Amino acid sequence: MITITTKEFKQLADYIKVNYGIHLKEEKRSLITGRLHHVLISKNFRSFTEYYDYIVADKAGHAVATLIDKITTNHTFFMRETDHFYFLRDKVLPYLVGTAKDKDLRIWSAGCSSGEEPYTLAMILDEFLGKEKVWWDTKILATDISNSVLDTAQKGIYSNEGIASLPAQWKNSYFKKLNNENSVLIDMIRNEVIYRKFNLMEEVFPFKRKFHVIFCRNVMIYFDNKTKNDLVDKFYDAMEYGGYLFIGHSESLNRDATKFKYIMPAVYRKE
Repeated sequence: MITITTKEFKQLADYIKVNYGIHLKEEKRSLITGRLHHVLISKNFRSFTEYYDYIVADKAGHAVATLIDKITTNHTFFMRETDHFYFLRDKVLPYLVGTAKDKDLRIWSAGCSSGEEPYTLAMILDEFLGKEKVWWDTKILATDISNSVLDTAQKGIYSNEGIASLPAQWKNSYFKKLNNENSVLIDMIRNEVIYRKFNLMEEVFPFKRKFHVIFCRNVMIYFDNKTKNDLVDKFYDAMEYGGYLFIGHSESLNRDATKFKYIMPAVYRKE
């Protein structure tokens, strides 16, 4: 096992923090070493210093893409934190349907991982709008910094075990059996989600129009307080008045610092 020195860990951690906002604490040192060990071996690097120099020198971005894939944990599933989706269906969508201009709903799944969250949103929208959906623009923007999870999400293939807890009507209407182990989402739902690679640490978000709903759940657990507060401010500026921000139940906003209004656990609103 190639060990990482204190200096090397700090160098790598500082690079990741500055460029991606992820705050790697000292207790993550052995975990990071283990996850990156095979990358170093495959490239014949003798130290983490050589690996760091390789990342910085790689202008194509392949090296840092692999690094991000290795250090982030992409654990998610359909209908995760179910109460958020029920609140969206029962409270948020009725409000937005009555107030959104030009029948244009703009929803962003930030940190979308392998696609379960944005596809859940797409199925909820389809069911909620029913026959009226044809008149609406309900495309969902889904972003992540990991190429590998975006590739998985775009394919729309999930294990039958992974979709077992979904409503039977959803499984029958929105999925096709691929084989004994897997099912694939129908094109109508897959086409409702636009996947893009995007770094939430961008100083200025490039979106021309503001969002009505932003889901950014279980992403900010990787950030320190300043990074989190700065990101929440950018979410606020990127959101329409009356819009909703959903974060993870293990996360919270500083109510004295944020301009968002607390609505319920892990749900905030721009008023």
